[in-house]
Amino acid sequence: MKTKLNYLEKAKEVLKTEIDSMIFARTRLDNNFCKAVDSIMFCLSKGGKIVVTGVGKNYHIAQKIASTLASTGSTSVTLNPVQAMHGDLGIIRPNDVLLALSYSGESDEIITLLPFIRRQGVKVIALTGNKRCSMATHSDIVICAPVKREACPFNMAPTCSTTVALAVGDALAIVLLYARGFKKEDYARLHPAGAIGRALLMKASDIMRTGDRLAKVKSGTLIKNALLAMTEARSGSACVVDAKNRLLGIFTDGDLRRHIADYPDLTNMPIDRFMTRKPITVKGDKLAVDALKTFEDHNIDDLVVLDDSSRVIGAIDLQDLPKFKII
Repeated sequence: MKTKLNYLEKAKEVLKTEIDSMIFARTRLDNNFCKAVDSIMFCLSKGGKIVVTGVGKNYHIAQKIASTLASTGSTSVTLNPVQAMHGDLGIIRPNDVLLALSYSGESDEIITLLPFIRRQGVKVIALTGNKRCSMATHSDIVICAPVKREACPFNMAPTCSTTVALAVGDALAIVLLYARGFKKEDYARLHPAGAIGRALLMKASDIMRTGDRLAKVKSGTLIKNALLAMTEARSGSACVVDAKNRLLGIFTDGDLRRHIADYPDLTNMPIDRFMTRKPITVKGDKLAVDALKTFEDHNIDDLVVLDDSSRVIGAIDLQDLPKFKII
């Protein structure tokens, strides 16, 4: 009788094999990786780009590596080696660098392509599992990332080898990020349509309440009038300011609930007595993501926005953030 396969144990076994391959490949990285980074840095400094190529499963890995490189500021494209021989070689320019992926290093399509690439004076970096392969002989730099075996029981389907290639590509992208001084703001500019871009590009001034949506009262205002201002603005707080619009404090609906039982005539009392003096604030030019962190760090619901002269220019209500897709 056939024994039922333990799916979970088999899955864990595959993952362990891939993890072990990553650890093994990590120990095999050498100074050629540094040479590859230097070569790419030189290429980019001359206005060139990184062209990544591979065959079969490695072409898909090449696409991911090129995408990661591009999104972290290192201009990169993919090149299908078959299409390259039918006109797509026009992608290549003299200041470019080619990153070629082949675990065996013997892929016919890559071996056929490389002499034409070298003829254009383009540097070739090979990412392979065999530093003595044919691809290596046609390359300027060889990054050797071997694995002991594939996770496939036949040791044939590219699994560990492609995982390692992808990881080495990630390592290249992130090392280049550091080397080129690529910043969080640069990353945001390359992702303007996503949640990352919104969080990193939008400023406090872009998401704050202003005008009729900002509840703001003068010092000495009775609480009942402050509550009217809050109701009209549909806000959970009111900023208290002096004659020059400088912030004196903030009064929230939470303050009302905390004090109403002790002061039955609370609404007829001046707001200054119950407001929070020196509330948490943020400058208008601060990034929205920093404003979000302020909410989280201080466990507050309302954040007053000031200009450089400490004048109130707006307020951010925590309940507004979801519509801006900041959280």
